[in-house]
Amino acid sequence: MITAALFGGFLICMFFSVPIALCLAGGGILATMVGGTVDLFVCAQRLFASIDSFTLMAIPFFMIAGNLMSSGGISKRLCDFANSLIGWLPGGLACASILSCMIFGALSGSPTATTAAIGGILVPALIENGYSKKFALSTIAVAGLLGTIIPPSTIMITYSSCTDVSIGSMFMGGILPGVALSVCMMVIAVSYGVKHKAEITRIPFSVRRVGRTFVRGVGAFLMPVIILGGIYTGIFTPTESAAIACIYGLIVGIFFYRELKVADLKKVLVDSASSSAMVMVIIACAGIFGMVMTREQIPAKVATVLISVAGNKYVFLLLVNIMLLIVGCFLETTAAILIIAPVLLPAVAAFGINPIHFGIIVCVNLAIGCATPPLGVNLYVAAGLTRDKVDMVINRHLVGYIIASVVALLVITYCEPLVMFLPNMMA
Repeated sequence: MITAALFGGFLICMFFSVPIALCLAGGGILATMVGGTVDLFVCAQRLFASIDSFTLMAIPFFMIAGNLMSSGGISKRLCDFANSLIGWLPGGLACASILSCMIFGALSGSPTATTAAIGGILVPALIENGYSKKFALSTIAVAGLLGTIIPPSTIMITYSSCTDVSIGSMFMGGILPGVALSVCMMVIAVSYGVKHKAEITRIPFSVRRVGRTFVRGVGAFLMPVIILGGIYTGIFTPTESAAIACIYGLIVGIFFYRELKVADLKKVLVDSASSSAMVMVIIACAGIFGMVMTREQIPAKVATVLISVAGNKYVFLLLVNIMLLIVGCFLETTAAILIIAPVLLPAVAAFGINPIHFGIIVCVNLAIGCATPPLGVNLYVAAGLTRDKVDMVINRHLVGYIIASVVALLVITYCEPLVMFLPNMMA
């Protein structure tokens, strides 16, 4: 009865388009009232206890750092470097868009910020150089999801906070899968370039241009090196690295590139506070939901069912991928992780799957959901770049990119060394 109240309350709230945070809190409070064994005051305590975490402080800091770098003129420099490096390929500017999103993802940790920052520069350039508007928007919408996979990533921090997995290991584990996703996307871009080579403008390769654009962007390239290097050398914790990233972004934007003005800081802080608050409220409300799940031993019960149905870890991972791809189409990524990860972890342990590997699988699945209809947030961000309806982004090119992303997902799922190579090497 309590379990039915928990999920029933959650689904009813979702049906009436209640914000996801309130859906989680509503389901948890309803289940607590139905159970009658726990005082509702405990729900209020849990609300605050869920975000009373030194680890979670990294989320607003990384949000601020990403917005500082975005406002400091870094997006244009990254795009210029990426285009000089691979713009000579068939579909080179589309490939450069994907590479730019991959690099910018290492600064922002957010798929929507990556889509908006890189898309605002490269969508007009793609259209101007002979790419169709539909292809340009689809490319940016899908490439933006790399902001979720390339560290630092806010959803990796969320996963780590609710599973007690090392944030540093999650960050390192996301690098090669992010590269694999990028390569699969570039295959689609190159195929388009070969098919439409008569209409598309390409730039010749120049070592001098690559060197010049690299020097212009070196301030940005050093940021992920400082973050990951500092974490793994033990100089600072992931949360401290996020604070240092803010200071670094401020210095680079104001003194190095000289494009970040003091007047811009208000917008940077307001945008960062808004994005961070949304994530933190979801985490707080998910604490009530998770408390009820733990009391009712729902994770253990689900694990028992999955173990009996799947039989082995390969079938289990396939079932998890199918489920998460569907969930990612309808549910916000932070909420999805907070609901699903604790439920599946007992089964993950029973099958002997590394929790870091599993965490990356979860993150990649939900990242793909960011660019998948009907509720993929990147689709709406991309459509907003040209003030078109979302129908302009949902087309056959998007389907091709999603298929390529799913292929990369399967490689990541069944090739554990791809994920664990860097964490094991740095251990």
